[in-house]
Amino acid sequence: MTIVDSRAITGGVDTHADSHVAAALDPIGGLLGVKSFTTTPDGYRQLLSWLGAFGEVDLVGIEGTGSYGAGLSRHLQAAGIRVVEVDRADRQDRRRQGKSDPLDAVSAARAAQSGRATGMSKGRDGAVEAIRALMVAKRSAKSERTQTINQARAMVLTGPDALRTQLAGLDASEFVAKVAALRPRQGEIVDYATRMAVRELGRRVEFLDEQLKRLDELIVPLVRIQAPVLLTLFGVGPDTAALLLIAAGDNPERLRSEAAWAHLCGVAPIPASSGKVNRHRLNRGGDRHANHALWRIVITRMSSDLPTRHYVERRLKEGKSKMEIIRCLKRYVAREVYPHLRPGAD
Repeated sequence: MTIVDSRAITGGVDTHADSHVAAALDPIGGLLGVKSFTTTPDGYRQLLSWLGAFGEVDLVGIEGTGSYGAGLSRHLQAAGIRVVEVDRADRQDRRRQGKSDPLDAVSAARAAQSGRATGMSKGRDGAVEAIRALMVAKRSAKSERTQTINQARAMVLTGPDALRTQLAGLDASEFVAKVAALRPRQGEIVDYATRMAVRELGRRVEFLDEQLKRLDELIVPLVRIQAPVLLTLFGVGPDTAALLLIAAGDNPERLRSEAAWAHLCGVAPIPASSGKVNRHRLNRGGDRHANHALWRIVITRMSSDLPTRHYVERRLKEGKSKMEIIRCLKRYVAREVYPHLRPGAD
């Protein structure tokens, strides 16, 4: 390999879980080399050293800076290298040359060098990343809690008559407390086994409730520090605020405008195509969780916020459907929360 000094070169990386494939281009787009590296700190150092052997590294385009490429992005930025997000390999290149990791790495480098890829890399090293990690655990705990309660209710519904009568008409919290406190006695085998199973399900729900409480004790202070005014907006609670912050990421300056934020949330006014229309999202390119957070805010305001209720009444008289009104309100809420997503902007 010939080492060429004093030349600004551009790199491109196709990222995967276990390995990254890197490509290097000279200043006029000539391919200098392609090589694979492991996704470890040593692999990141070797990748940067390999790129540097061709000359001064000016820019690196990376696919998935918020997922498989997060570790490499942090390593390169810490070394002072400019990193841009590359969404995917160029479609024309794929049609002409096919799909392969080396070709995707070269395509990423060309997208960065040509300016087609200009997005800032997604930072995953701040408070929002901490919130995201905690919300992953909370989301799965809430889902398991609901599933467990449903399993217990179904078991009671088809279980012995005495047990069904004992637990009839209870709301969720009362039901969980009752079944968790059951003390089954040896007797008829089906009755005993059913009571034991239902009790263990109730105790599992209690364990999940404690887990959710511990997670909230960590999430809420982080949300308050990151975006204190966001929590003061009508209908915005810790969960919805957390989902919006996660969608914006640790470097919300990537969102260059309020319109870009609306597009990310899936509420940009893009005309719907023919066929089945998605009932909750205007465009399919949006973030599902952020869109759901906006929907929750809108539903809360429609039931409790007087100005919003007046708006709904006026639009209904104009002939708008409820779903169309919700779509409009989500767009308004996206505009309202946008200024409060950046730390220190409040």
